[in-house]
Amino acid sequence: MRTYQNNQIKIFNSLHGKKEDFIPLHKGFVGIYVCGPTVYNKVHLGNCRTFLSFDVMTRYFRHLGYKVRYVRNITDAGHLLDNDEDKILKQSVLEKIEPMEVVQKYTLDFHKVLEQFNLLPPDIEPTATSHIVDQIELTRELLRKGLAYEVNGSVYFDVIKYNIEGGNYGKLSGRKIEDMIANTRDLDGQGEKKNPQDFALWKKASPEHIMRWPSPWGYGFPGWHLECTAMSTKYLGKKFDIHGGGMDLKFPHHECEIAQARGTYGEEPVKYWIHTNMLTLNRQKMSKSTGNTILPEELFTGNNTFFEKAFHPVVVRFFFLQAHYRSVLDLSNEAVASAEKGFFRLTSAIEKLPSIQASETSSFNVQEWISNCYEALNDDFNTPILIAYLFDAAKLINNLELKNETLTDSDLEELKQAVHAFFYDILGLELLSDSLNDNRKIDTVIKILIDLRNKARLEKDWALSDEIRDRLLESGIILKDGKESTTYEIE
Repeated sequence: MRTYQNNQIKIFNSLHGKKEDFIPLHKGFVGIYVCGPTVYNKVHLGNCRTFLSFDVMTRYFRHLGYKVRYVRNITDAGHLLDNDEDKILKQSVLEKIEPMEVVQKYTLDFHKVLEQFNLLPPDIEPTATSHIVDQIELTRELLRKGLAYEVNGSVYFDVIKYNIEGGNYGKLSGRKIEDMIANTRDLDGQGEKKNPQDFALWKKASPEHIMRWPSPWGYGFPGWHLECTAMSTKYLGKKFDIHGGGMDLKFPHHECEIAQARGTYGEEPVKYWIHTNMLTLNRQKMSKSTGNTILPEELFTGNNTFFEKAFHPVVVRFFFLQAHYRSVLDLSNEAVASAEKGFFRLTSAIEKLPSIQASETSSFNVQEWISNCYEALNDDFNTPILIAYLFDAAKLINNLELKNETLTDSDLEELKQAVHAFFYDILGLELLSDSLNDNRKIDTVIKILIDLRNKARLEKDWALSDEIRDRLLESGIILKDGKESTTYEIE
């Protein structure tokens, strides 16, 4: 297997809008910070895709021999809605429980879902509430430097002054300050600000606000953007290699992070900014208000109206990895079902690999195949191309079994090691149990019977149609006829 000394990774840097050679600040070491969830509700599938993408990146860095410190935070305070309402506090009122009960409940749910997706835990998972002192100190330093101001117990970052003194607020998102000011909505707290684009470093807490801490400006709580600057720089240094998150965080969250850190320390905090793209559902943006949304557990259990059956988390992981992290990925029944078929086709070949026998000669260039796999990952972590090469390996394995291809003992051993590294260690996939494979076969048979029944109904052969339905029912399989299709459930 290869190491970072002979592999040049290229990363698409959102800061400059192009691919760049990855050269870490410290040889052999990679510092990564990824914005974690605000734990006020169950984690979204779109968020899972982001965390999964950085899981693969981290796995690949480690595979190449880098020492990685991966930091992913938990936002358990300070994340405000447009009307300055705290997300966690709002949920605590809805559920009639303490805010920290909300935090505990959904942090546990978050960890459970990521474990189902087979994500490795971060090296450090700091919380906002555990770093209040650090955030207060950052606020004091920005006040001392004249880049922040206090009004009625709240402290705001002065964006205009920051730009005057050499900053470039908007550089990451490509926005101009004049346009941002013109498009600013009239929100609560705007009257306190010098400029519409100024953002809160510390907010004064109203008497009824439960999550509050003492500060030099009175009781309050930190701004959402401040926590990530405090925690990323504390554990990775004033300047570190990679900062990641979903593209929806580019503005204003990441833009504010840059301004805070540069204002405090006088230099750019991050060398490479990486942003993942969005996940859609049936070609529409996911939205709670329209009902076009699905939770991970609903996809895993089949308890939803969008999918005809349940899908294993590893299958969904495979589906995510079949698209590049920078591309929009559409989640649909047909797409995930197709991914499942491909996954089992791939794994059925990988299961044969240990029993393949070596020959005296090789008819396949294993070294070239391995090089192609590394080139895919080196090109901005291109997992769909890597998966395409794994399917080439599956075809080879099937041909080796049929004696249509041959590999020497050394080539066969290299192939085994490489497949294990790419499939298990880097992509984080795994073989599913025989029972799950059997369930897949049962699902295929039932769908064949449903197709035959649909054909009988079209031909008005009601006797055959009813017989198929009734005999499946006797076996505990209930058919459900919908407007567009027939689905089933097993009692």
